[in-house]
Amino acid sequence: MKSVLYTVFFFLVGCNTFSSKSDSTPAKTPQEPYLIEDVLIKTRDGAKISAIVVRNTNIVTPKPVVLQSTIYVRDNGRDLQSLKESVDEGYIGVMAYTRGKRYSTEEIWPYEYDANDTYDVIDWISKQNWCDGRIGMFGGSYNGFTQWAATKTLHPALKTIVPYVANRPGMGLPMENNVFINPNYEWAFYVGNNRYLDTIAGNDRQRSRDLQFKWWESGTAYKTMDSIDKRPNKWFQKWISHPSFDRYWQTMAPYQKEFSKIDIPVLSIDGYYNDSQNSGLYYLREHYKYNPKVEHYLIIGPYSHFGAQRGGFPEVNGYKVDPNALIDTKEITYQWFDYIFNNGKKPEILKDRINYQVMGTDEWRSAATLDGLHNESLKLYLSKEPVEDIYLLHPQKPLKPTFHYQEVDFSDRDIWNNDYYPAPIERDYRDMRNGFNFISEPLTESIIVNGSFLGELQVSINKKDFDYGVTLYEVLPDDTYFSLSYIVGRASYAKDITKRSLLRPNEKETLPFTNTHLVSKKVHQGSRLMVYVNVNKNPFSELNYGTGKLVSEETIKDAKTPLTVKWHTDSFVEIPIWRDTIPKKQ
Repeated sequence: MKSVLYTVFFFLVGCNTFSSKSDSTPAKTPQEPYLIEDVLIKTRDGAKISAIVVRNTNIVTPKPVVLQSTIYVRDNGRDLQSLKESVDEGYIGVMAYTRGKRYSTEEIWPYEYDANDTYDVIDWISKQNWCDGRIGMFGGSYNGFTQWAATKTLHPALKTIVPYVANRPGMGLPMENNVFINPNYEWAFYVGNNRYLDTIAGNDRQRSRDLQFKWWESGTAYKTMDSIDKRPNKWFQKWISHPSFDRYWQTMAPYQKEFSKIDIPVLSIDGYYNDSQNSGLYYLREHYKYNPKVEHYLIIGPYSHFGAQRGGFPEVNGYKVDPNALIDTKEITYQWFDYIFNNGKKPEILKDRINYQVMGTDEWRSAATLDGLHNESLKLYLSKEPVEDIYLLHPQKPLKPTFHYQEVDFSDRDIWNNDYYPAPIERDYRDMRNGFNFISEPLTESIIVNGSFLGELQVSINKKDFDYGVTLYEVLPDDTYFSLSYIVGRASYAKDITKRSLLRPNEKETLPFTNTHLVSKKVHQGSRLMVYVNVNKNPFSELNYGTGKLVSEETIKDAKTPLTVKWHTDSFVEIPIWRDTIPKKQ
């Protein structure tokens, strides 16, 4: 492999000008012990990556490097502060920006070049006289993605990564289980409009919300979203042209057997209420699958996307978290680096590979594997036996299956389907407008819902496709509904996210689902479990009319015939639980 060429130019601490010297020692001030350098790193294909290097002026021996790779340019404040913190912890701090950002003049295409570019950045760092040949990475969201992107082809100098709520393009965003989710639309402008961040576009949430409703009311194709917005969105257009998890998405981060070659220690941090949790846990599951003995730890608790990156917030979506759930993400990260680079003590919270906070108990527990989170599963069927004004989640498969009948008029914009999003997490009502609710008998003892629920939907529809939602709740004795987990998915991708397989109209089909959000919560005696099943039809995601055409090209003209769904009663869910005391078999 060719060595990576680079250009260096220096930033004078406390000054807004650049030195014209390329070989001299950077200037330093007596006020701060930080030497700050701006560099442009030339990649193998000739692009230039903008980066900042921060070192301690009083240390001349090579040190391990802590690298952050990001698309978010905040170099006047947060970025420099974060780099200085790395220096204060005894490392050299480097912040590299995605191709096209800051002083890079290339075109901005999020996700597409990060794997190769981050490898080249690591290669350049490893050859500097201030680097001792060891590099670690950390950061959240996009910064979590770039860490995994860097492992697609693992550089020998990369010794560990610490991804928080890591994004996985094509899985979690901009689509979830092959359904495009609208909030990702505005994000493209935020990061793509200029070399820094378009905060005007990024902060104009009202415009984004209004746009969703304009598209919804217009009945036009999903792909016309930017025409309605009167702002071309090349990123959005490219993304929706890849509705399958195809090679476009696969090449951005490790895929399948590539995980078997990732043999470095990893510490992942995620949250039960992180919108893109299925991205972060995808990496974990695949890593375990292809490299079962790898040293990969997980810390997960009642955190949102932003909360997990900061150790949690006292309240998430209206739910007051247990005090013991709040952690210090930054402190744990540097404890981890000390463990890897300096033979330090492993962070105390890492009792085993899976470390999770049990909501409602104020305690942390651990397990060796994801499967070890539960010691039993409740398999419950979507029966037609009435309970109050809904139906029973029955522990027995029906002897004579029947079905629940649903009709959905996609031309009706006054009616929305699938109120699944956990905001607020605790509510005093259940959605009875449409769809079907199924509730268990009251629990005779306390249990912990522990892991990701799964199941099979047995359906017959009159069309070739539809989008569905399944949501799991705890129903407390006072009729409070606590959102535990959910999935939104596309029927035609239920068996293979890489290849669309249309349904056969009016024939019974099996739709397996597994990619639900992982959760841990104590469910007390007397509470019940409830499952809500519905067709997904609302202004907040792509609308699947069921013709079998590209969903992004369907319009309200395709809504002449309503969708009919038979939800068969041999459909079931399996809810993973932990019992502290296993009943003895008779």
